[in-house]
Amino acid sequence: MKRSIQLFAGCAALLPVWAAAQTAAAPALPVAQIVEKNIAARGGLNAWRAVKTLSWSGKLEAGGNNRPTLAVPSPDARHTALPSRPQDQAQLPFSMELQRPRKSRLEIEFAGQTAVQVYDGTQGWKVRPFLNRHEVEPYSKAELASAASQDDLDGPLVDYAAKGTTIALEGRETIDGHDTYKLALTFKDHHVRHIWIDARSFLEFREEGEPRRLDGKLHPVWVYLRDYRTVSGVTVPTVYETRVQGVSSTEKINIDKIAVNPSVPQTHFGKPG
Repeated sequence: MKRSIQLFAGCAALLPVWAAAQTAAAPALPVAQIVEKNIAARGGLNAWRAVKTLSWSGKLEAGGNNRPTLAVPSPDARHTALPSRPQDQAQLPFSMELQRPRKSRLEIEFAGQTAVQVYDGTQGWKVRPFLNRHEVEPYSKAELASAASQDDLDGPLVDYAAKGTTIALEGRETIDGHDTYKLALTFKDHHVRHIWIDARSFLEFREEGEPRRLDGKLHPVWVYLRDYRTVSGVTVPTVYETRVQGVSSTEKINIDKIAVNPSVPQTHFGKPG
């Protein structure tokens, strides 16, 4: 899921993970079967179709001032900037609520203040006290376009054809010792994103993030999904780790609590008061 965790702000030291993909020993399978196995591993089609709201909370890492600012992935992530970086690595508490079709509310605690980002499916708002901006501000055009293109809360593979997405298998690769299937997803807006499916568990192992501009150059970004947990019949990752090519450190989101179909007031997805 690359979704709204990106609303709040997404390489192991010079490890050539991005450059050393190798041909994997995973058996050849058609795309339809890979997707079918992925959905089954995540709890099944009926279980995900029954999910209307999803919430989780935990902590996200904010890098210290000795490294570039990174963005947070979205559980399917796309990205906004983290609060101003503390001198040292910090663990910032956050909570997120998602509701179909693409409503989201994100809160991040930072330096005794709470930043809020809300999207109601059409409009979005933000409050950024860590930048001394305490008034509610509307999303920019770019932020609205990004929010509107987000994956549904069940991710891009569930009912992908009905969503106007096509999928192609681009090969098999070994990444960090994991045999994977590399899938290319072409969305109805013609945007292409890659996802790597673990050939043993059939869970998402890695997703392609939006490139980051550092030192005037675009750097590839990957989001690794780990430590899956099953809650109320659906299986979701609880760790998202973002790696940027050429950056020695990583950024992690650690999810501690997950709730499936919690009761969420509709006011949570409206303009903050």
